[in-house]
Amino acid sequence: MKSISVEQLHAWRQDNVEHTLIDIREPYEREVSHIDGKHIPMADIPAHVEHLPKDHPVVIHCRSGARSAAVTQALTTQLGMDNVHNLEGGIKAWAVTFAPDMDVA
Repeated sequence: MKSISVEQLHAWRQDNVEHTLIDIREPYEREVSHIDGKHIPMADIPAHVEHLPKDHPVVIHCRSGARSAAVTQALTTQLGMDNVHNLEGGIKAWAVTFAPDMDVA
C-alpha cells in the first residue's frame, strides 16, 4: 500500500502537483474541520470507485489514518488501483504539523 506524509501532501499542494484528495470521514466529522478535497464517506466509496481518477494520484484521508489505510488497501488489492495513497496520520497529523488550532475531534 502506498502512503504519503502530510509534508509530502503539503509540498504537492504548494507545487500544484495534480492529485485528488478524498475525505472518507463521516459528515459530522467534516463539519468540525476539513482540508478541502472531495467528501465521500467510507461507506459510499464502493458506489464512487468508477469515478475516481486513474491518471493522477488519489490521496485518501480520515481522522487518524486507520480507516483511510483500510480503504487504500482495498482499492489497491481488490481493484488494482496503483495510484491510491493513504495520508499517514490523517487530518490529525495535518493539524499538528500545519494547523495547531484546528479542532479534529
